[in-house]
Amino acid sequence: MRFFPLICILLWSCKNEPKEVVLSSAKTQTAELEVYDYDGLEKFLADDSNKTYVVNFWATWCAPCVKELPYFEQLNSRYSNRNVEVILVSLDFPKKYETQLKPFIRDKKLQSKVIALNDPDFNTWIPKISEAWSGAIPATLIFNKNKRQFYEQTFTYEALETEVKQFLK
Repeated sequence: MRFFPLICILLWSCKNEPKEVVLSSAKTQTAELEVYDYDGLEKFLADDSNKTYVVNFWATWCAPCVKELPYFEQLNSRYSNRNVEVILVSLDFPKKYETQLKPFIRDKKLQSKVIALNDPDFNTWIPKISEAWSGAIPATLIFNKNKRQFYEQTFTYEALETEVKQFLK
């Protein structure tokens, strides 16, 4: 139960007031929602190809998460031809997938892969992602076959791009 109190604090600390965010893309089709438990998500966290992955943990009810989403979308658009893939892992509650998460994906025209993590056993999967993770969001994991770094923070586009460039050297 190490993370349970923290998750409770997390749930109350992010306001359920997403700010208006405009996300644009040349593509017209939005991402489809894929739902996995941690075992299903794990395959996306262990790829040893030449690709660099940027995995952002977020939720629609977390204002700082929503605020930084355009930066991940911009990175996805600008770096997809450089072997970088952005994966947005939603921690929204399953009962909100249809009424909140799917409409959000559609309204914001998200282009990155969107995965809903439906696994209530936080105490098991949080430390598997990073021992340093307190459970707070937004949080981001950037990795490739040579390097892995976890960030429990919000990003500006410039800061995110700076971190990703370190993986492309």
